[in-house]
Amino acid sequence: MSGFVEKPEPIQVPGLVHLHTGKVRELYQNEAGDLVMVASDRMSAYDWVLPTEIPDKGRILTQLSLWWFDQLADLVPNHVLSTDVPAGAPADWAGRTLVCKSLQMVPVEAVARGYLTGSGLLEYNESRTVCGLALPEGLVDGSELPAPIFTPATKAAVGEHDENVSYEEVARQVGADTAARLRQATLAVYSRGRDIARDRGIILADTKFEFGFDGQTLVLADEVLTPDSSRFWPADTWQPGRAQPSYDKQFVRDWLTSPASGWDRKSEQPPPPLPQEVVEATRAKYVEAYERLTGMSWG
Repeated sequence: MSGFVEKPEPIQVPGLVHLHTGKVRELYQNEAGDLVMVASDRMSAYDWVLPTEIPDKGRILTQLSLWWFDQLADLVPNHVLSTDVPAGAPADWAGRTLVCKSLQMVPVEAVARGYLTGSGLLEYNESRTVCGLALPEGLVDGSELPAPIFTPATKAAVGEHDENVSYEEVARQVGADTAARLRQATLAVYSRGRDIARDRGIILADTKFEFGFDGQTLVLADEVLTPDSSRFWPADTWQPGRAQPSYDKQFVRDWLTSPASGWDRKSEQPPPPLPQEVVEATRAKYVEAYERLTGMSWG
């Protein structure tokens, strides 16, 4: 069992129809048929959406995505129409709202990996493959791959695990042409992001994207290259053969699995609220990632 510890009631706004509550985002549709995405400060870990929020997290994710969309504009179009807050919406929506094109979404998590870790490492240790792609012997946790690879996953509901699948399975699900376009765009965007991050002393180990179609045009959607959708590691402490420090929710994961939390991950009990020091340390990592990547100061 997993999901929301305390599922929020969506805010009702005149002229908007609430469509979906995700782990982090609330999704609405306006009267023009456009999507309105509002990034909350919710935090998820181990398939649970936690009862404690991280202040400013939603704004950081939104502003960082907007910065990345600008860096990637020559590679692939994106879904953003404006950042205007709809009339009648709470003032708190400022900075965390995107008005977006309504797309025909591709039902695949488009994952790119340049380094071996996470679920890819688990598969590699069993079969020397990741999503069916053969990799050389001798790789360890944190190893850089010979070249970036496209390792798609099926999209799961809140509280469920995404499941890694082969490229061939993606081609069966969405068609060979769409699969090929998805792979090409994913690797192109990852490579651009990796190079930009590297220039700023950050390793982009892996990341996931979501794409949709606007007619026949493949469009980058949702968030992009944020600490919620990517593994960012400090380049100056990178050391293959161990878990790497990261710019993400690692403080949260570490506390939840420590004796201090009193929580058993294998139980069906929801995780407890986060202590203030974990909240502050996690927020600081999100801010640091934003500032190092963009070169701008937060707040």
